[in-house]
Amino acid sequence: MKPLIEIKSVPIELEMKVNHARLEYSRANVDLEISRSDGGLRIKSSPIRVQLDTFEARNSITPTAMRSVEQAAQKGRQQVYNATATYARHGKLLLEAKIGQQMITQFAMESQQVNTDFAMEFLPSTGPEISWDGGEINIRYEMDKLNFDWRMQNANVEFVPGNIEFTVAQQPDVVIKYIGGPMYVPPSADPEYEPVDVKA
Repeated sequence: MKPLIEIKSVPIELEMKVNHARLEYSRANVDLEISRSDGGLRIKSSPIRVQLDTFEARNSITPTAMRSVEQAAQKGRQQVYNATATYARHGKLLLEAKIGQQMITQFAMESQQVNTDFAMEFLPSTGPEISWDGGEINIRYEMDKLNFDWRMQNANVEFVPGNIEFTVAQQPDVVIKYIGGPMYVPPSADPEYEPVDVKA
């Protein structure tokens, strides 16, 4: 006789999902500011300075009061020296025992003599004193400059821990299936029914 029932067991089905630990990094905003510093060309020059000192040259033409007094005093001293020398010479001659007519005439001529010596002189007798300071030029060139200012905020780093997820994809089950033929009530209604002989 064939079995009438088929029993089938359906096992449980699990799905496992593993999420690894990770670091999540969020970028920070970065601001850049650019500024420009202008350079330029700078030229500084100082010209030649000529210094003329004409004090002595002017004094040789028109002396100052102090210089005039000094020159007059010098001339007076010179004339005193000359007169002293003349009187000394005449006195020496006069001390001689014999004074002739010729000597007296010579003395008279010398006292009446006019100085005819003259000299040609160019004025001014002294030139100006000239001095100078050399000129100077300074050239300074600066290039333009670019200034970069970076402003960056702190970046955020977040740690996400790992986890394991279990999902039940199939519940366990028992399937009972009837695999026999149809059952007739009464049994004699079965077309293939054969009476059972129970005679001994």
